[in-house]
Amino acid sequence: MLKVTNLEKDYELDETKIRALDDVSFELNDGEILGIMGQSGGGKTTLLMVLRGVEPFNGGMIELDGLTITPKSPDEDYRALKSKTAIHLQRNFGIWPGSAIENVIRRLYSHKVGHEALPSRKHPDYDDLYAQSMEFLKLVGLDHKAEHFTPVLSGGEKQRLLIARQLAANPKLLLLDEPATMTCPATKQQVLDTIKRVQQETGIKTIVVSHLPEIHSYLADRVIWLDEGKIIQQGKPGDLIKDFLKNMNPKVPLPKLKEDKVVIKVQDLCQRYFLVRQGEVLDIEDMNVEFRKGEITALIGPSGAGKTTLLHAMDGLIYPDEGEIYFSLDDDWVDVTIYNFKRMELRRRTSIMYQEFALYPNSLIRHQLAYKLGVKGMHVIENAEKKAKELGIPDDHLETLYRLTDVGGEEAQKALGEMGYPIDIIGTLFPSSSQEEVMRYAEPVFKAIKLPLSVLNAKPYQLSGGENVRAALALATITNPEYLLLDEPFGDLDPITLREVANALKNIADQLGTTIIFISHHMDFVNEVAHRAILIEDGDITMDGNPLDVTSKLIEIGHATYMEHAMVDYKIIKS
Repeated sequence: MLKVTNLEKDYELDETKIRALDDVSFELNDGEILGIMGQSGGGKTTLLMVLRGVEPFNGGMIELDGLTITPKSPDEDYRALKSKTAIHLQRNFGIWPGSAIENVIRRLYSHKVGHEALPSRKHPDYDDLYAQSMEFLKLVGLDHKAEHFTPVLSGGEKQRLLIARQLAANPKLLLLDEPATMTCPATKQQVLDTIKRVQQETGIKTIVVSHLPEIHSYLADRVIWLDEGKIIQQGKPGDLIKDFLKNMNPKVPLPKLKEDKVVIKVQDLCQRYFLVRQGEVLDIEDMNVEFRKGEITALIGPSGAGKTTLLHAMDGLIYPDEGEIYFSLDDDWVDVTIYNFKRMELRRRTSIMYQEFALYPNSLIRHQLAYKLGVKGMHVIENAEKKAKELGIPDDHLETLYRLTDVGGEEAQKALGEMGYPIDIIGTLFPSSSQEEVMRYAEPVFKAIKLPLSVLNAKPYQLSGGENVRAALALATITNPEYLLLDEPFGDLDPITLREVANALKNIADQLGTTIIFISHHMDFVNEVAHRAILIEDGDITMDGNPLDVTSKLIEIGHATYMEHAMVDYKIIKS
């Protein structure tokens, strides 16, 4: 049995003490799956890290199969706790580049040598290790992929391999943080069925953290609702989910399209990708699609179907093998697939958010908005052209440097190094705007997304999960972009925060007239926020139309039965 009693955990941030876990108590028996849900920042992942033994805690007690841990326990007790637990962290793909079975062999062999070495096939224990590893792969339904190299495994297969590796550690407690997050319905179904099968065949105690109510309804025997570090409620999934979702804001109505004007045209798009060991893995052939002004369009489909490839071709981050992509710019059309200087002005009027969007944690929101205005505001292109001429930077280099403002991070730094430019060249060409400009632009945008202006003087860690996401949306829309491209930046949000995002996007489209194209694996989110959904399978558009019809088709082809478990009650509350 796992018994947690009066658990407390404090963090110190800027000399301020924050209580992350407050008097948390519960029990978990062998053969049970316990779900933990709640809004972002409620303490769910912190609880898993404490139970894993990698985070100290300030008060209370953890008892697991004869082991007792308190804040004063010696290091060897914490090491014992680690040996009795296994954890799969959100968005973590900690696997080796060899074959699937070699990954499990490494984990088993580490029990003997203390690190994940791969023993020689001539090692006296190799055959036993191989046989044991195959049993773990069978348990997760991957025995037929035992010799496949991990880079060619699908997202769901990688998730199942991770579970096999965790089981190879022979844990007494399995901790899963957002299993199958950011994956399509079919992949989620594979992973959830694997978790069920593992629990049924091994009886291992399992704790699952997820923001998705339907996952808890499908998997969990009991659910804990954790908010601001406190247990609000414990009970059966159905009743608890209903109570949790009562905290959602009401829906903002989907705005009506004000005009039927085509503003984006994708024509005869072709893009192919190959992997040496697997051959062709994606083939987009003669894709044609159009988008209208002010329309909110969802791109959905199985993982690896070509959604992100299409979006990145549209934002100019990749160049297709063939085809054209035209954006309306004033009274002209600009093809983003070929170099022309008008692409800079188009990029200025386009905002992009990626899966791994992040605000700078120690920078005030007003300063981050000032930077964004410096690269997306009025007249920044003209000013950058003048500065580039002074510095002897050619036009094609300037266009590339401007593209890097939408990339950022290590990728941008690497590109600057390859081009031979210093890291601060972006700031030289595109200096931050004044705080007066920030206020002038921020007021209408903050009003549209229901964000108080006091957020301008806050740092991201001082904001709630919903405020953080809306602040990121404010960054993306501060200059009233004509086009907003979203590569699933909201995939790991709880339903309450997601409702805030849905309302914000609809207000942006309605009040700013922005054309929005987004990728999502959240079918309920798509149905709530989109005028239209496009289903992409294996590089082809196979369905285009009413979101409810298109999402239902994706659920059907993915055999995603988990979606049925919570959606009846879920939809009643959400509507």
